[in-house]
Amino acid sequence: MEHRHLIAILRGITPDETVPVCEALVAAGITMIEVPLNSPDAFTSIEAAANALGDRAAIGAGTVLTKKQVWSVADAGGTFIVSPDTNRSVIEETVRIQLLSYPGIFTPTDAFRAIRSGATGLKFFPAEVLGPKGIKAMKAVLPPEIPVYAVGGANPDNFGEYFAAGCTGFGLGTYIYKPGMTADQVSERALAAVAAYDAGKSA
Repeated sequence: MEHRHLIAILRGITPDETVPVCEALVAAGITMIEVPLNSPDAFTSIEAAANALGDRAAIGAGTVLTKKQVWSVADAGGTFIVSPDTNRSVIEETVRIQLLSYPGIFTPTDAFRAIRSGATGLKFFPAEVLGPKGIKAMKAVLPPEIPVYAVGGANPDNFGEYFAAGCTGFGLGTYIYKPGMTADQVSERALAAVAAYDAGKSA
């Protein structure tokens, strides 16, 4: 399954909201969807999304802190793990059971710890603090084949700056979803994000 490198982060979403919001995202062209585990009844939401959209989207979990949580995500049908840190045991277990691992990093030390543990890609967080200049400087020493995502402050207005710094894609949190937003509101923002992403990739 081919995906745009756009991850919709649905922090705070409830199980009842999950499938309609995910349907809106997929229809708009965002097919990587993360449910952070500090959302209400997150595993139920992941399972519902995976059952409804697993053939059209990659459903994963964020804020994953333990190996036990990795197993629970896999049991719910999730296929990727986003962790806020570079916990070696979490990354290694994720890879061992053949899920994709996207740990959060802020320094070159973080980045290489994650890479050595088997990370699939790296999440620069918070990207707005590092900025495109900071990310560009770190990209100079990272293996070029490792995909990197700007998360925290990335939005359609600045995708171009982050692409120019070497970013592969983006994680979109409060820009794309805040608790209480309707599927229609999510769709409108997702369409704007896809248009900006496609324009930036082809620039």
